[in-house]
Amino acid sequence: MTDTLRCAIVGTGAIAHSHAAAIAAYPHAQLVAVTDHSRATAETFAVAFGGAAVYDDLAALLAAEHPDVVHVCTPPGAHPAQVIAAFAAGAHVVVEKPPAPSLDQLQEMTDAATAADRQLAVVFQQRTGTAAAHVKRLLDSGALGRPLVAQCQTLWYRDAAYFAVPWRGRWETEGGGTTLGHAIHQIDLLAFLLGAWTRVEGRLWRLDRETQTEDVSTATVVFEGGVVAQVVSSTLSPRETSSIRIDTEKATVTVDHLYGHGHDNWRITPAPHVEPAEAAGWDLTGPEEGSGHLPLLRDVFDALRSGAPLPATAEAPARSLEIVAAIYASADADGQVITPAVLAAHPTHRTSFASTVIDLRPPR
Repeated sequence: MTDTLRCAIVGTGAIAHSHAAAIAAYPHAQLVAVTDHSRATAETFAVAFGGAAVYDDLAALLAAEHPDVVHVCTPPGAHPAQVIAAFAAGAHVVVEKPPAPSLDQLQEMTDAATAADRQLAVVFQQRTGTAAAHVKRLLDSGALGRPLVAQCQTLWYRDAAYFAVPWRGRWETEGGGTTLGHAIHQIDLLAFLLGAWTRVEGRLWRLDRETQTEDVSTATVVFEGGVVAQVVSSTLSPRETSSIRIDTEKATVTVDHLYGHGHDNWRITPAPHVEPAEAAGWDLTGPEEGSGHLPLLRDVFDALRSGAPLPATAEAPARSLEIVAAIYASADADGQVITPAVLAAHPTHRTSFASTVIDLRPPR
């Protein structure tokens, strides 16, 4: 590994801008190459971010540039083949969420990383930021008592034009609806804070949008230790919010934001029996860093350059995807309880998330 990480980006759409900005902000990384199915889009992107070389496809890029890190910013259906090709070429990979359209394909990707002795980092940037780290420490240490009940809401708004993009809203190209494409971020943050899941019961709903997949989902997720969480996702909500609430024996922890959070988005409310001196020890203090691609990729790059394991903010790529897969599996089985053991042996929902959606749209 060279002192400066030579980075390439596959897919130069909107999210790729966050990757390019994070690469530019890191003193030991350089964007050297990009590729996109639209060469014109890739060329415009390359000019905007320092003049990286532009290639017609990933194979040509890998053969010519031999990058240290490949950033995969394409639709989910393309991820597995692109990630595996990057590993075969000797690169580490940073891949956008959701990492794969199925758990089996994600396993193939992680197996390829192991075989190549490379790292696979998945972008779940909601785990990052000093506030999330502070709350995780409080929960892990038991300072707030045992977590009891939680709520996780991803209430976003996506109009008909959003779903007019050919690959969106289709099982074979997007892999799932709002649960996989949107809610996975907050589900991932919830699981980052609470740990391993033990059971899921879910339903998928189509209430308004013209899609194959769901535009609303509802689920109950139980975590180790008995924490019961209600999870709701929507693309129909004009007042958008991304929210998590965790009620523990001693406090209520909340974060309310949209696409990123800082200290002001978090609140810890002590229970009536908690003494003020104890609650004061939970305050967020010290320098603030918000969530986002910059801190995530900085920490990933630090690990790659030093040979250290990936940071907690980038490891465990399957944890939240398993919860999402369990929601789809449960919905396809009329709300049946799905456990990790059931999901591991599931004949369908390890290979595809295509599921039963309850259509409640009025006749048109």
